[in-house]
Amino acid sequence: MAALMNKIDFVAFISVSKANGNGDPLNGNRPRTDYNGMGEISDVCIKRKIRNRMQDMGCQVFVQSADRCDDGFKSLSERASAATKGIKDNDTYARTACEKWLDVRAFGQVFAFKSNDKNGVSVGVRGPVSIHQAVSVSPVEIESMQITKSVNGEPGEKKSSDTMGTKHFVRFGLYEVKGSINVQLAEKTGFDQEDAAIIKECLRTLFVNDSSSARPEGSMEVVKLFWWQHNCKDGQFSSAKVHRSVHAVLKDGVSIPECADDYEIIADELPGLIPEIIDGI
Repeated sequence: MAALMNKIDFVAFISVSKANGNGDPLNGNRPRTDYNGMGEISDVCIKRKIRNRMQDMGCQVFVQSADRCDDGFKSLSERASAATKGIKDNDTYARTACEKWLDVRAFGQVFAFKSNDKNGVSVGVRGPVSIHQAVSVSPVEIESMQITKSVNGEPGEKKSSDTMGTKHFVRFGLYEVKGSINVQLAEKTGFDQEDAAIIKECLRTLFVNDSSSARPEGSMEVVKLFWWQHNCKDGQFSSAKVHRSVHAVLKDGVSIPECADDYEIIADELPGLIPEIIDGI
């Protein structure tokens, strides 16, 4: 496995059409928006999808969702204890965790668990892969639909009364996801070039096996992925400058975007740094 020697930056554009990409539990599960009406998808949500894709690709993942558990452990503490049994030194604990789980050496993890002894576990790992929350390029329109359930949930003679509910979704939005991979932190966790390639593939196929009633198959799509690999550890340009070099603008004559084709995605030239441009699946 080749060590990661060069800083990496990436930007992905995601289209959302009549779907709820990330509901806000404190706002009736409506799609997240900011005060300017821009749609948002949290970085936690994006990392969850990346972890799911890691599992699909056969990688070992520490933070598994309950419906995707593949090792029989019902909690993070059980999973951690089984892999680090007998380890007392914090550095050895962190190194063992990084060697075993890809998401730990990528995103980092805080291991803070109770123990039968007085010490317990308190180990922190800083990961090299950082991901911003996704923000839509233009303000999004949230639509709501009233739904009913008119079947009996339990056996009985009388028909139960209809249950009313509301379903919220984004009419259309093009979201921008930004991220970076830091070489110095990658050296500490053992994150290598092969791991970076897995992250790239996870981003390209982010919504494979991710459909649900809130996100029907085909309603969310990775449109374009821009991937910059610098020629040095610290990078030829700052991540902020690299991320700003790509932007999506509405095509002439379009005032209200209805699909990704209504935008033109432009990458400004950065001397000596050429992105790999990848179509999503």
